[in-house]
Amino acid sequence: MLELFPLTFYAISAAMILSALGVILMASPIFSALCLAATMTLLAAMFFMLEAYFVAAIQLTVYAGAVVVLFVIVLMIFDLKKEKQSFSGNWAINIAKIGISVASFLILAVPLGYVLARANPGWLQDRAPVSKDLALSLFGKYLFTFEIVGALLLVVLIGSVTLAKSKGGTHAEHHE
Repeated sequence: MLELFPLTFYAISAAMILSALGVILMASPIFSALCLAATMTLLAAMFFMLEAYFVAAIQLTVYAGAVVVLFVIVLMIFDLKKEKQSFSGNWAINIAKIGISVASFLILAVPLGYVLARANPGWLQDRAPVSKDLALSLFGKYLFTFEIVGALLLVVLIGSVTLAKSKGGTHAEHHE
């Protein structure tokens, strides 16, 4: 009988790899940001499957939420038409992007794998109550502050769209 966990794990892993490739291969920066959001959301799903619920929640709120939103805000403020033309459409550039990404991954993963292979497996259990206390504080005592930060990000997003579309903004419609 086939177990559901390994199939789901491999399906999420494959989707995460494809969306991560989409981040570096998409011609449009907005589509690249959407692929980044998909990658971060799939990573949160992976943490959820591994029963790391707090890490999954933080992954969604901090990375898939705030960081990608700020990235999109920056993209809306700047006019990136010249950069889009110079960094897309050429197969040599796409191969270079993939090569740099693989090399960066190996530079990070090889030392981390070495450290984790030699680590004491009990070191994580000693730190578990700290995560629980942080979660209780963040979603209990500081919930209002956490929600205010989300509202401020929404206001910044609306303001940046308004500035980008206004007369003289980078994405203003030019009527001559």
